[in-house]
Amino acid sequence: MLSRKNRLRILRLLSLISIVRGYNILIIVLAQYLASIFIMAPDLPLGAVLFDPKLAVLVLCTALVIAAGYIINSFYDSEKDLINKPRKSMLDRLVPQRSKIYAYFVFNFLGVLLAAYVSFRATVFFAAYIFGIWVYSHRLKKIAFVGNLASAILAITPFFAIFVYYKNFDTVIFVHAIFLFLLILAREMIKDLENLAGDLAQNYRTVAVRFGAKFSKQCIVVLVALAIADALLLIFNFEVGRMDLYFAAAILALLFFMGLLLRARNKANYVWLHNILKFIIVSGVFSILLIDLDLVLDRFQ
Repeated sequence: MLSRKNRLRILRLLSLISIVRGYNILIIVLAQYLASIFIMAPDLPLGAVLFDPKLAVLVLCTALVIAAGYIINSFYDSEKDLINKPRKSMLDRLVPQRSKIYAYFVFNFLGVLLAAYVSFRATVFFAAYIFGIWVYSHRLKKIAFVGNLASAILAITPFFAIFVYYKNFDTVIFVHAIFLFLLILAREMIKDLENLAGDLAQNYRTVAVRFGAKFSKQCIVVLVALAIADALLLIFNFEVGRMDLYFAAAILALLFFMGLLLRARNKANYVWLHNILKFIIVSGVFSILLIDLDLVLDRFQ
């Protein structure tokens, strides 16, 4: 039997993992490596990518800085989360606020310090990224439209570090990025509808608070329609291999999503819609393998 002290330590560890969204960070790390192997440097041997120390450091810096971002977000949103996510909030509160701030500074310091191993530009990039996350958490997230745009931009920013590292700026990469950006932006607006009660109580001036649920839904429909148009562009105008199957499935899922959105009335409905978009985004990470199935077999033989 575990002692009470050890049980508390385990609960605090689980609380910290919950705060930094460990599962999200693992997906981002996987996405960065898959993008590096199959999109950014397909001509390099697998070992040259997997065991590239500078790439590993870039990915580690990303994980540390994003973890710190989740911590500062949790710090500023602690009161709102008591209303919107009471169960998760009670778990997160097992880690004292002082410990959260300490971890925030340690993670950011390590992220910038390690980035110096890659290059001075990487150091500046991550320092600017940290500042951008803080500005978003402290002020921008409370502003209608601006907060949503800032969150979506910050979400895709780490991938540009990989693009710059490999100096690959093909048009298809940016078209992929636009698709991801639109889905993330739509998800952020769904989250505003999902968290409407807490946002109202804490005076967050989100789109849903300022203009109402109907207008928010109209904005989300436009974003999803643009994402569908972008997916069609990728299918018919770019070489994406068998990933066209993913985009075709994503289009069907997004059409289904829009049908559900128009009928959504309560938080439970918005949670479902949020999860649908999250599933499409995460599925897109694994679908990178479909770009070149022959290359996948060659890579892992």
